Amino acid sequence: MYILSVIVENKPGVLFRITNLFRSRNFNIESITVGITEKPDLSRMTITTVSDVKTLEQLVKQLQKLIDVIQINVLNKENAVYRELALIKMSAKDPTTRIEIANFATIYRGNIMDISNETITVEIIGTPDKIDAFKNLVSGYGILQVARTGVSALPRGTIDDDL
Repeated sequence: MYILSVIVENKPGVLFRITNLFRSRNFNIESITVGITEKPDLSRMTITTVSDVKTLEQLVKQLQKLIDVIQINVLNKENAVYRELALIKMSAKDPTTRIEIANFATIYRGNIMDISNETITVEIIGTPDKIDAFKNLVSGYGILQVARTGVSALPRGTIDDDL
């Protein structure tokens, strides 16, 4: 998995132009998040994709040609802090099941966001691997719904540019 941290102008249509580039070049986006940066005129897009190095280099070159793109950083697990949020609703029709799921959520540092007589919803924040591991652990209880935000990431260490 590669993580692209793309600084773009905060203007209408930029998200469309970026995703349209991926579509037209037949690159798959695993996840994409967009939010304003410390500067109101700039947004940070965090795009995760799975590809080989050659394809990734081609993708970065194509992105650099877009006029709205200011900066691109290719991050990986070693040089980035990255997190994702997931809400997972599970079937929990008896108190014992609810307690078991709550205990698993505690182990994964999750939070119980909602509980009823038939369901329990857990919030998990972490790397995609951690979220997948929790999902696999609780899959036997019957996962009813999942909402994931996609990865947000920043490079580790000091800032070496002046955007």
